[in-house]
Amino acid sequence: MSVGTVWVHTEVAEGSVASITLEILAKAREISSDVVAIVGGDGDAVAAELGAHGATTVLATGDLGGALPGPSVAGAMAAAIAGGAAPAAILIGTTYGGRDVAGRLSVKLDAPVITNIVDLIDEGGLVGTEPVFGGASFVKTKFTTDKPGIFLVRPKSFEASETGGGVAAVSALVIPDLGATGAAVVTNSFVEQTEGPKLDEAAVVVSGGRGLGEADSYSLIESLALALKAAPGASRAIVDAGWVPYSYQVGQTGKVVKPDVYIAAGISGATQHLVGMKGSKTIIAINKDSEAPIFGVADLGIVGDVHKVLPQLLEALAARG
Repeated sequence: MSVGTVWVHTEVAEGSVASITLEILAKAREISSDVVAIVGGDGDAVAAELGAHGATTVLATGDLGGALPGPSVAGAMAAAIAGGAAPAAILIGTTYGGRDVAGRLSVKLDAPVITNIVDLIDEGGLVGTEPVFGGASFVKTKFTTDKPGIFLVRPKSFEASETGGGVAAVSALVIPDLGATGAAVVTNSFVEQTEGPKLDEAAVVVSGGRGLGEADSYSLIESLALALKAAPGASRAIVDAGWVPYSYQVGQTGKVVKPDVYIAAGISGATQHLVGMKGSKTIIAINKDSEAPIFGVADLGIVGDVHKVLPQLLEALAARG
């Protein structure tokens, strides 16, 4: 199966290709034999990793010199397309940076964007599958114009895997004159310091919700996460309440996670939260309300007060050494 050339917007974090990009590359190489990675920055630095995950070519802008990535990358992509290098589809991760590029590119190409994609299939053209009503149903959407189809892909929709390919060939992606938009530069950035595995990459996630009762009780979640070498997470309710930072939020408007084990403590299971974690391999729910919706997706349910269950669990883990 091949739908023609597919471009994959590449995000790089701390010198490595972001997990969302590697996930998208896995799907891209299923639907196309010509996968091109678009890099805002030094393409040579990530050509080996991108090639190993299926990219045949890297188009890179080179050092952005502090310029905002969104305008530069979108402008360069639009210019390349106007110059005749139009792909059949452009796949972009649903991240802050990805949405910025997609929005700007949509305007420059006068083309729509299909968002929230969880699957892509070839049905006489590339068709995107999107969940609606909290994942209860799915709709399929297809572009009917001759312009490149722009798809925003939800994290954890595909599983990243290497192909054993060699270093991808790198070519220049020229940034056109961006006018006033190109004058904006990044003067400083803040990276939140965290310990342990990243929430969206952890094999085990322990999340707490409103059932904890108060902000101080979130320490139970952190202690259990530490004992299990897991990442701590949270429901939207306690993030909105200011108990923990937004970066901890799991759900439709937070992080989408797909760990081997997901422990939900004091989380009722609102649709907004379920969308972000129901793809977990094993879900363990702890809630004193036996009718809580979270038990509907749980593989193991414990009906009980988290203030009693979690301390006992921590004691049992400590006893095992």
